[in-house]
Amino acid sequence: MVERIFKPHKKSLEFEEIPSHKMTLGYIVDQEGKSLDEVLICPMKAPYTYTKEDLVEIYCHGGVMAVHRVFDLILSMGARVAEPGEFTKRAFLNGRIDLAQAEAVLDIIRSRSQTGVDIALKQLSGRLSGVVESLREELKGILVRVEAEIDFPDDVEGSEKNECVEKIRGIIEKIEPIIESADVGRIYREGLAAVLVGKPNTGKSTLLNRLLGEQRAIVTDIPGTTRDIIEEAINIKGIALRLLDTAGVRMNAGMVEKLGIEKTKEAVERADIVIALFDRTSPLQEDDRMVLEIIKGKHCIVLLNKTDVPDKKLDKKDIMELVGDVPVIEISAYRGWGIEEMKNAVVEIVGAQRVTGEAVMITNARHKEALERIRKSLNNALRAFDDGVPLDCIAVDLWEAWDCLGEITGATASEEIIDKIFENFCIGK
Repeated sequence: MVERIFKPHKKSLEFEEIPSHKMTLGYIVDQEGKSLDEVLICPMKAPYTYTKEDLVEIYCHGGVMAVHRVFDLILSMGARVAEPGEFTKRAFLNGRIDLAQAEAVLDIIRSRSQTGVDIALKQLSGRLSGVVESLREELKGILVRVEAEIDFPDDVEGSEKNECVEKIRGIIEKIEPIIESADVGRIYREGLAAVLVGKPNTGKSTLLNRLLGEQRAIVTDIPGTTRDIIEEAINIKGIALRLLDTAGVRMNAGMVEKLGIEKTKEAVERADIVIALFDRTSPLQEDDRMVLEIIKGKHCIVLLNKTDVPDKKLDKKDIMELVGDVPVIEISAYRGWGIEEMKNAVVEIVGAQRVTGEAVMITNARHKEALERIRKSLNNALRAFDDGVPLDCIAVDLWEAWDCLGEITGATASEEIIDKIFENFCIGK
């Protein structure tokens, strides 16, 4: 199709003569020979393309009209708009990547932190797929022995059973840390909702501005300045936080402030983590106790703000007795004191771990669910071995684990699973 609408600047150059993966300058022309835009095209010959199919990329000028003119011409000649995830799905169906790698493409697009992107890139490179295929090979060896004993019971030694049991336990031990990594992986991929809460004038807006490095929230000495929730995205130690600055909590609030306080309570209920601020220059008051009641039972960090002010009337020990086993950190949001300690506490409270070069971490709920089914099937097989259950029944559990491993990479995934995954992609990708 492209050869019919592309005219190279070099008139003697035929489209078939353009080298693969090389840019060529020319014009896109309509059926009447009218130039629509000066473009660069790049033909790419299979199998050295994203989908392992022949592809042509057209680079128009950036203006909306130029792109639309070229796009409309191509559609009028019989092309169609790509479906969501179609290019990545073609790459999967043509064997260039497996299903886990395809999902990593989506994770790269959706990740809210650099660490989340790093995890997805490891998965795209085949780190998870390699582990899964290795486990499948181990399980295949066990299945060969079990099936051999079913078919030829007189030719298989009795020691085979003990060896199979040990190998199954070994596979479970390798799966456990990958399953445990899922919750942390989700945090790196999707981020967390964090809420700043405290009575008026504790320094919530000052802290928000400090963390953002800019004057985002209005800071005044007038109580109740923040009436609505302010939401900003920040990155703390590789974790994306959707940080919400809420209305100050106080007992004798006006009508408008009360609406803001109700929104604060709702935000705290939905939050993954709560950062509660208390003013060290003021003794504990009823407003503070109201805050303590709101944050009860939540993943929480308590900050004692304004430590740069000499006259301190709130003792750290008093707060620690009230909040129990919760990090209590002295800070100055105005001067930046204690901010690094607060960031470390955020990482610790969500259980985030450093992503090492060797670690296999999953971020996908589908992978976690499949691995949990694998663990369950393998544990069932172990119990069956101990109970003396017939080997053909044990083989059923082992084959189920084998199929579940294949679901992760797509080797045994159903068409329904595959279609559902690619429906989540953006158009084309």
